[in-house]
Amino acid sequence: MRHEVLKILENDARLSARKISEMTGVPATEVSQIVKQAEKDRLILKYKTVINWDKAGENQIWAMIEISISSQMAVGFDAISEHIYRLPQTRTVYLMSGGYDLMVVAVGRSIQELGEFISQQLATLEGVRGTVTHFVLKRYKEDGEIIEGNGALKRQPVTL
Repeated sequence: MRHEVLKILENDARLSARKISEMTGVPATEVSQIVKQAEKDRLILKYKTVINWDKAGENQIWAMIEISISSQMAVGFDAISEHIYRLPQTRTVYLMSGGYDLMVVAVGRSIQELGEFISQQLATLEGVRGTVTHFVLKRYKEDGEIIEGNGALKRQPVTL
């Protein structure tokens, strides 16, 4: 029951307890209790709106930054990861397998701003051995939402 309510909210956080009740058959008061408890337990971390900032006229530059770090005694990757995820430019931080240890998604107003962030705030951190930066040229889909278009599959006509 809780899982079903959470899945519905993950897809559309604007739904009311009454609407979720209609969808699940769970009484609205119980839906409200499930949501309140999930917020308290930090199962629900945030309610989020995905915005097409290009269409809104705001320039945003996104970068995906791979970071190679040295593990620190007793804390592993956690201390440096915490420092990085507290920086305001940082949207996402993942511990990864493979050639790099962390994947950081950062956003700025220009390539220069992000370049300064990387060279002055990330690369200079103790334990950072190297970074590789990939600038996002176009976002097609984010958090399950298609950014441009109506989401309909466009198929090229086949001619013989």
